[in-house]
Amino acid sequence: MAADRIHLVRHGEVHNPEGVLYGRLPNFGLSDLGHKMALAAAEEIKSQGRKITALYCSPLQRTRESARPFTKIFGLDPIADDRLLEPTNVFQGHRLTASRLMFQPHRWIHFRNPNRPSWGEPYVNIVERMTAAVLEAANSVDSGDVVIVSHQLPIWMLHSSVAGVKLPHNPTQRRCSLSSITSFEVRDGQLVEVDYREPGKAVLKATGTGAVDVGAV
Repeated sequence: MAADRIHLVRHGEVHNPEGVLYGRLPNFGLSDLGHKMALAAAEEIKSQGRKITALYCSPLQRTRESARPFTKIFGLDPIADDRLLEPTNVFQGHRLTASRLMFQPHRWIHFRNPNRPSWGEPYVNIVERMTAAVLEAANSVDSGDVVIVSHQLPIWMLHSSVAGVKLPHNPTQRRCSLSSITSFEVRDGQLVEVDYREPGKAVLKATGTGAVDVGAV
């Protein structure tokens, strides 16, 4: 037996006034808006009438905080899994803009192989660990759904792998907004993507604000 459906939820907006690539750095929690977005994601899944039987999350602060509304609504304690972490990145802790990089030639070497990519954890490694974590989580229950709170790039890599598209990509073109929900099912032992929702964007519309999303790698 396995879960009926697995929902990969991205964390909400992070408090990041300096606009750095926060990566795996500690002490980057959700903003007030981010907490509202995380709640919207949990309420969206509840509105679908889904029975949630397990909750997993990356151990970073922003994902643990994004998992709290699921704990409150579904009464589940999150299980932390390092395989759900943000990938490593040499630019962690820095502001990454074209103008800054222009005057930092010593960093240009990190862009020598964007297909790997040379600035961080290889895409294939991300796919391997995410696939293993998701399938293991799916098989940890006999029925119901599993919620997994993770990060943009790991979720996008799993989507790309399942969709059969090339892993190298333009980071600005990822379809994985803050507090979005990418849902999968296991069919014949393989993951199949079945749904994608963006409850976080409804929060932005309702509040008339825009989210800051510059810290993803």
